[in-house]
Amino acid sequence: MTISLRHLGRVDYAPTFSAMQAFTAERQAQDTDELWVCEHPPVFTQGVAGRADHVLDAGDIHVVQSNRGGQVTYHGPGQVVAYPLINLQRAGYFVKEYVYRIEESVIRTLAHFGVTGHRVSGSPGIYVRLGDPFSHAALSGPSDPADPFRGLGKIAALGIKVSRHCTYHGLALNVAMDLEPYSRINPCGYAGLASVDLSTIGVQTTWREAAEVLGGKLITYLAP
Repeated sequence: MTISLRHLGRVDYAPTFSAMQAFTAERQAQDTDELWVCEHPPVFTQGVAGRADHVLDAGDIHVVQSNRGGQVTYHGPGQVVAYPLINLQRAGYFVKEYVYRIEESVIRTLAHFGVTGHRVSGSPGIYVRLGDPFSHAALSGPSDPADPFRGLGKIAALGIKVSRHCTYHGLALNVAMDLEPYSRINPCGYAGLASVDLSTIGVQTTWREAAEVLGGKLITYLAP
């Protein structure tokens, strides 16, 4: 079954969260899977594992409690947010592979722009080498077990929820943002974790182009 792509534009986080919950609660086995692509005004979102002390100083940015996995993250203009609403039972793969397929979609999107994305074991999301984001060399593993992110910056965050075999929430890819709000939190629960976007590592593209590439990769790699 195909995945229907919906571009929502710039929408507030809370009503989008509510819409995903309603879509998932009401969907029937035969209903088409959807991929919602959007952009949010500035907001911090807490996952189910989130701790209040990881929000260092929210300032004027609202903090919304969410039921996705993971801890605190930031959404804002210049970031492509993608919410796959997939029936995993029908797709024929389990949650671990679902996460792998999402991460692979991001890695292939970055490759489209010449950037090499990396996974870090035990830390969902995609990272790039700060010193040379265009290097194709694989990571050799953390040089410092106490700091597995040394030399890396996080460019895409991942947080999902599965209900009745159906997914919602999803991922966020940083394209050209004001990255200052990340300094107000411990991103994904890690103090001092650098957050980067395509712009700061030298890739000049538009939000729309990045959204189109990412949307296409997700539809390809999430297919049954």
